[in-house]
Amino acid sequence: MASAAEQMAANMSWGSFGKAKDLRQRIFFAIGLLIVYRIGTYIPIPGVDPLQLAAFFEDQQGGIGGILNMFTGGAISRMAIFTLGIMPYISASIIVQLLTSMVPSLENLKKEGEQGRKKINQYTRYGTVALALAQSYGMAVGLEGQGLATDPGMFFRASTVITLVGGTMFLMWLGEQITARGIGNGISLIIFVGIVAGLPAATAQFFAAGRSGAISTPLILGVMVMVVVVLGLVVFVERALRKIHIQYPKRQVGMKMYGGESSHLPVKLNPSGVIPAIFASSLLLLPTTVTAFSDQGGTGIMATIAAYMGRGQPLYMILTAALVVFFAYFYTHNVAFKVDDVADNLKKQGGFVPGIRPGAKTADYLEYVMNRLLVLGGAYLAAVVLLPELLIAKTSIPFYFGGTSVLIVVSVTMDTINQVQSHMLAQQYESLIEKSKMRGKNRSKARRGRK
Repeated sequence: MASAAEQMAANMSWGSFGKAKDLRQRIFFAIGLLIVYRIGTYIPIPGVDPLQLAAFFEDQQGGIGGILNMFTGGAISRMAIFTLGIMPYISASIIVQLLTSMVPSLENLKKEGEQGRKKINQYTRYGTVALALAQSYGMAVGLEGQGLATDPGMFFRASTVITLVGGTMFLMWLGEQITARGIGNGISLIIFVGIVAGLPAATAQFFAAGRSGAISTPLILGVMVMVVVVLGLVVFVERALRKIHIQYPKRQVGMKMYGGESSHLPVKLNPSGVIPAIFASSLLLLPTTVTAFSDQGGTGIMATIAAYMGRGQPLYMILTAALVVFFAYFYTHNVAFKVDDVADNLKKQGGFVPGIRPGAKTADYLEYVMNRLLVLGGAYLAAVVLLPELLIAKTSIPFYFGGTSVLIVVSVTMDTINQVQSHMLAQQYESLIEKSKMRGKNRSKARRGRK
């Protein structure tokens, strides 16, 4: 028999959406800020020759420049104020989270509640500024080295650094505002919108290449099947759950017995969602952002990085798989599903896993189950990210059909839809409570009228 929440979810309609005023305001607020982000990807930084920049990125589309362009929503190909995108903030978040699990003082700060969280967020912002400064300065030097600057010199470098760092900090603020006052995760939605904005042009380019004979018809059909299969796999795995049986003991209050019911603790097959793919891409793009603007004919370290970190290269694939699996474990155990906290909460509520003692033994059992699930979850994430990348590296398929982009688009869409449904359920519960209060008042008035 369906639960009350499931019945309410089944009864959702456009009419109930129209009554959810707070939800509409949140959605419009998020859309408005995302439009601001898209406008910013078309505002170029001063001092860059647009014709030479277009020619430069025409040559870069098959390499790392194409990946950078996809994750920045096309901003880097136009050298816009949002060229660095949100990646420095994500990289800083990764570094701070790693340090939090290794440095005792930061770990204690994390346990201080809201004040500790604010302090950690402050450190993340400082890290974002530092990374953005390094990347923007390297990019400014690279633009001068490629002859893309109309008036090279210290003034061009300073203006480029100030503009790009300011754009990244503004994007970070936009993401936080969307998360707090909008709907969905703001950082993920910014990446999502950047990818989706390039999908129509990439699809048109893909079919145009097919009409011109550059891509064969069987390959086009194969890519379409691959995208459908990856979409289905992502939806299936992201909804897959492992239910751990939880039992609550009986207790006697007076002459009545309470409790004794059983429940389930749902654990997702991939608790970390799309985060490992975003984190891995962010860390790999951190050094290669500068190499995209280095002299390709050189023999220095930048040229070496560009050669070994190209799409489809063995080193790039190995690092991608290793980082995806690592962050799947790290993010799950430290953020998404902390077994010690879950075991402690079960103990406080009187719940236990049948056959397992509450407390430390329950935490060990949950960690055992989670590690076994993450073997499948990590393998799934690595396969979804890498298999389409291999096909893209050997053909002229656009980057937007890659596993990482499909995973981000599907996961962010599902997460946003779930949050919309949660808000609508909360709205329905509030309306039911208000109706029950009105009925209670009417009954009390009727009783007083009879008296």
